[in-house]
Amino acid sequence: MSAPGIDRRRQILDVALTAFSTSGYHNTSMNDIADALSMTKPVVYQYFDSKRALYRELLHFVGEDLVRTVTAVAAEATDPRIQTERGMIAYFTWVSTHREAFSLLFESSARVDEEFADIVSEFEDAAARAIAPFIAAAVSNEDQVTFAVGLVGMAETVSRQVIRQGRDFDAESLGRAVAELAWGGLRSVGQSRINQPR
Repeated sequence: MSAPGIDRRRQILDVALTAFSTSGYHNTSMNDIADALSMTKPVVYQYFDSKRALYRELLHFVGEDLVRTVTAVAAEATDPRIQTERGMIAYFTWVSTHREAFSLLFESSARVDEEFADIVSEFEDAAARAIAPFIAAAVSNEDQVTFAVGLVGMAETVSRQVIRQGRDFDAESLGRAVAELAWGGLRSVGQSRINQPR
């Protein structure tokens, strides 16, 4: 059984996620969050000493969930191609079921505030470093990380596009298609490295 304080903290995070992803950081006040929770503002401040602290924790909470979900699913496979596919499907499944969280990370104030942007970049880097070992192209470890950053960027950009357009999408089909595109590119890079004259 969860402690009441932990439940209340999570409740505040859940409501804040909706408020911030809908209205943005600057247009959301602690009063707005307290009102949505039918609490007084001082009660919210017992758990988060400022709106900025609440937003920071929310970014960490959402980012960690995304990275943990994608890497855990990808790691279940041993074949690099299947890992790439499962990782992409897991990413788009997460986006499909956590649209507000995705918007918070990639479509909101997190991009214009330097501190918040740094937190988002940490998770992008963490995701890239987690999937880099799955890249089986004949490239250096440094290039593996570079290509992994590209894969994360590809998944993020495709997600931003479908979210911005308000499109419904099948996460599995989209994940397979993007994985196929990514895999084809990685294999051609590996082959070009192998076939380069020395």
